[in-house]
Parts: sequence; C-alpha cells; structure tokens
Amino acid sequence: MSKRDLYEILGVDRSASAAELKSAYRKLAKQYHPDVNPGDAEAEKKFKEVTNAYDTLKDDQSRAAYDQFGHAAFENGGPQQGGFGGGFGGFSDFGSVGDIFEEFFGGRRQGGGRARRQRGSDLRTDVTISLEEAFTGVERKIKLNRNAPCDTCDGSGAKPGTTPSTCGTCQGHGKVRAQQGFFMVERPCHVCQGTGSVISSPCTDCSGRGHVAQSRSLSVSVPAGVEDGTRIRLSGEGDASARGAEPGDLYVFVNVQPHPVLQRDGSDLFCHVPVTLTQAALGSSVELPLLDGKRVKVAIPKGAQPGQQFRLRGKGMPVLRSRATGDLYVQITVEMPSKLSRAQEKLLKQFEAESGEDTYPETARFKKQTGAK
Repeated sequence: MSKRDLYEILGVDRSASAAELKSAYRKLAKQYHPDVNPGDAEAEKKFKEVTNAYDTLKDDQSRAAYDQFGHAAFENGGPQQGGFGGGFGGFSDFGSVGDIFEEFFGGRRQGGGRARRQRGSDLRTDVTISLEEAFTGVERKIKLNRNAPCDTCDGSGAKPGTTPSTCGTCQGHGKVRAQQGFFMVERPCHVCQGTGSVISSPCTDCSGRGHVAQSRSLSVSVPAGVEDGTRIRLSGEGDASARGAEPGDLYVFVNVQPHPVLQRDGSDLFCHVPVTLTQAALGSSVELPLLDGKRVKVAIPKGAQPGQQFRLRGKGMPVLRSRATGDLYVQITVEMPSKLSRAQEKLLKQFEAESGEDTYPETARFKKQTGAK
C-alpha cells in the first residue's frame, strides 16, 4: 500500500514556507489531539500522521531528502523519520491541550480561581489654560458626572444585611464551558454575567449595580511648565465598578491657548519684534512683556539687519518638574514705511544720494557678483 504524500497530509503545497508548514500542522494538531478526542482511535491515528509529516518537513535536511527521494529516503537505513517514540513527543513544540485552550480561546480555564472583578471605566475631561498659567502653574476646578459607589450597600449591590452569594451555575468562576464540536468553549456565565456571584436581594437605591450617578467637583493641580496636550491622571476618580471592584481613573487633558505675542517650542519662547527703519539703522531698544508679569528691554544695535536674533537666557518656560528654564529668542523684522510725506521723500532721496558701498555692503557685494548697475 502506497504511503500518502506528506505535503498532502498537511494540506500545503510543496513550495510552502516553514511558517506555512507550522501553521498547517498546529491547525490539524488542535483538531486531532488525543486530549480533545479521548477514546477516538481514528483521531489519534490522524494526529500521529500529521505529526510524523511535520517532523519530517520541518527539518531542512530531511525535507530535502524527502523532496528528492520521497518515502524511500527513510527506508533501508536512511534517515529516520521523526515520530512519537512511544508517546506524543512530536507535539512538544505545540504544547499540551491546556496550551491549546489558552492560545485558541485566549482565556483561563474553569477551575483557575474565582472570577476577577472588572474595574470601573476610565473617564476623560479637558481643561483650557493660558500660556501665563502654564508658566506659573494653576489650580482648576472641574465638574464631573460619574458613577460613584452606592453608600447604602457600600458598592456590593446587595440590600443592607445581605451579601451576594456564589453563583451556582459557574461556581464563582464567572465562566462556563460548553462542548462545541471537538472543542470545549468557555463563555461568560449567563446567570451572573461573569461576576461569579448573584444577588438575591438587590439594594433598592442602586438596583443591585453597586453604583449610582453622581455630580462632583474636583480640584486639578496643573504644574508649571505643562505643555499643550499633556495628560494628567487622577487615580481612582473614574467610574465606580459594579459590586465594589476597583474604580477607574480620570484623565485630564490640558489645552494651552496660543499667546498673542509669544510662540513656544518646548521650554523656549520666540518673539518676532517689528522695528522701524530708523530704529534698525540708528540703534534703539524695544520693551517686551514676560510671562511672569515683568517687562524686559532688548537693545537693538546700530545697523541691525532683518531676521537678526537675540537670546535672553533663562527668560523662557520652566521645564516640567525641573528647576531648569528655557530661553527667550527675539527676532527683529524691519518695517519699511508705507506712507511718506514729501518732506520725508526728499530726505530719503538726499540720504540715498549720499550713500555709498559702505552704507549698503550687501547690496554692493551683490552688484559685484552679478554685474548689475
């Protein structure tokens, strides 16, 4: 009787990759594993068959021998085909049936302990602050609607004087198992909704939920140096859970409003300052507001050029939870006059007539490079 082709047994093409071989084997192994099919001789036979096929093809050398010579490569003293050795060793890289259930269903098997109570939901709120408040830090009051533990039953959901009882259907595990084809499938218990307990006398104030709606005011401390989009976590200030489990958290997202004059980049501040033509030419000073309420003067030297930048050390934003402080960068833009009187035009023409290469060195250099007049 001829032996079946190993690739046919696994249901793959002869060009299948190692990953495809392994995937096909694991699928068939789940289907025919003896622990899943107790007493089924046919399933055990197929399990051995797919395991032998995979043991041969997963090794590059034995696969190459099989591809060239077929089953004859392992006869008459040839390389021994992988097998069980009297047991189920060929299934070792997959694991026991317990591993099958954990991988295939992604959950715990019944008997692994009591049902784990699900914590309450996390909540989100937003606060908007100015750049000045981000500089100094600020306390903000927020109003929050949430589920709070029921004071009457202390969050248990049971009427005072009574306690929840262990669910008789799932024995407190929160899950039940049911046969589905070859597999045993776990599902949340339909009686206790996965909590592992039932309430025969529910609390009249919360109807057995263990929590009630609540409107609450909270004070949020926004630290100095906070940036736009920063998330502040308030542990345990989220929704209460059902029947007294751990509450969720509250996440406060901080929105920092743009400043009319200052732009921020991390801990540094930037300011674009317009100066007049004469201020740039003759030198001057400009006064700027700082975020701490003070003001600072910036000296503009004679002959200052558009785009010239000045750095004021330590005048930027504080670094969050640090003693460090950023810098303030002042960049000037020279504003040209848009309207001139006749007297001003006359003065400018006189100024131009008396100007030479030393007055406009960049213009003179450009003319030399380009040959312009």
